[in-house]
Amino acid sequence: MATTAATTRTDASTDSTAPGAKGLKRNAIGYASNLVIAVASVAPAYSLAATLGLIVAVQGVGLQSPAVLLVSFIPMLLIAAAYKYLNRADPDCGTTFAWATRAMGPRAGWMGGWGIFIADVIVMANLAQIAGIYTFHLWRANPSSTSFGVVAVGILWIVVMTWICYRGIELSARIQQILLTVEVLTLAAFAIVALIKVYANNPPHSIQPSFSWVNPFDISSPGALIDGVLLGLFIYWGWDSGVSVNEETENSAETPGSAAVLSTILLLLIYVVVSLAAQAYAGPKALSANSSDVLGFLGGKVFPRPLDLLLVITVLTSASASTQTTILPTARTTLSMARWGAIPKVFGKIHARYQTPSVSTLAMGGLSILWFVIVLLISTNVLSDSVTALGFMIAFYYGLTGFACAIYYRRQLLSSARNFVLLGLAPLLGGVMLWAIFVKAMIFYGHRANNYSPDAFGLGLPDVIGIIGLGLGIVLMIVSSFTLPEFFRRRPEVADPALLLADSGHREPDTA
Repeated sequence: MATTAATTRTDASTDSTAPGAKGLKRNAIGYASNLVIAVASVAPAYSLAATLGLIVAVQGVGLQSPAVLLVSFIPMLLIAAAYKYLNRADPDCGTTFAWATRAMGPRAGWMGGWGIFIADVIVMANLAQIAGIYTFHLWRANPSSTSFGVVAVGILWIVVMTWICYRGIELSARIQQILLTVEVLTLAAFAIVALIKVYANNPPHSIQPSFSWVNPFDISSPGALIDGVLLGLFIYWGWDSGVSVNEETENSAETPGSAAVLSTILLLLIYVVVSLAAQAYAGPKALSANSSDVLGFLGGKVFPRPLDLLLVITVLTSASASTQTTILPTARTTLSMARWGAIPKVFGKIHARYQTPSVSTLAMGGLSILWFVIVLLISTNVLSDSVTALGFMIAFYYGLTGFACAIYYRRQLLSSARNFVLLGLAPLLGGVMLWAIFVKAMIFYGHRANNYSPDAFGLGLPDVIGIIGLGLGIVLMIVSSFTLPEFFRRRPEVADPALLLADSGHREPDTA
């Protein structure tokens, strides 16, 4: 039987932490809008532009870069399944924070929320820089990546996207639909034109595609595959933003989870097709040599002027869209943490008119600007290494979500083969894979040769940033346990069996 506290907690009329009771606008967006937010958050064009060349350059990968992207998809799909079933149990906008708290206790939940928060803050600096640079590229200017103009325009993008998020989820969703449509159509046109030219014109260094390109077993060594997957992890990250707006989505218990799973499949199709077309047109050496901006390099070759600006527009819209959809989940994570009593209550305030997390949204925008300016004042190398350190945060909280799913549904795992696979084995395997990648990344980026900046404290800078980032979270969690003790007295819970019998809807959990 559920305890009285558990019953109260799920009643939106009496408990401000319950899904639907936080003041966010209910049923504001549908399935399509939720799916758009999930895909747009990943910034497919920007991710390909910044990462594809690096994957190709990994020794032993080369032409098998599409295979690396295929393998990188596997843990993402497994964790997306965990999101689907945890969201069915508890459609809370705090996602990993709320679910890990229920399944594993308040300390695990607090660190899961912190992982989302710190990852999103770190990536905002890079997104703002890219948006600033590509705004100038749109006018065929080529400013320094740290010039005053780039910094000013990057800050302006953060301000604009923060304002959009502040004004309401419907406005955010409509803008995302426009930006993502431009992005996907341009990437599709690029792939089609590039492949037509490969077969019809045989450009210099072009290679006709082969099945071996998507065969991971053709990669020369397991080490090369793992190093490639380290990069592939970043290229898929962000689809969980759609789940973070679950309380504002129609059929909140089912729609966001289903959209999360579909978004990872759509991303796989986009990445494999575009990467195959890019390396077929230019060859792996050219992609490696222009790894900082593969699409910018290829744009003027695949498309004639002025159509070459299409890919510039695509990367710009991709980065700006991701800036917006990075603010959305962070603000809702801190909103949920505040309503649960894990952080100060001020972050739980909702705008009376727009029904958005007002303080959390503005705080995220302001902190992003501060981080952006500080990092660029230090060095662009530090910015690059900070983005590399994102992999640690991503692997940490995605992996934690996988473990939380298996633990939360532990009493139902042996009731059927389906439950064992979908609720236990798949999420657990995804979590193990991601935490193994975490360890591998720590070892790989611990070497000076694999980083942009000099070592710090005898470690690679990404390791230092990752350790400091998670370590700061532990310190703040300990402080919070003294200042907000009620939250940390919570006990772990277990899923109600009725969750698996109904097609949708939220059911109260039992106390373990």
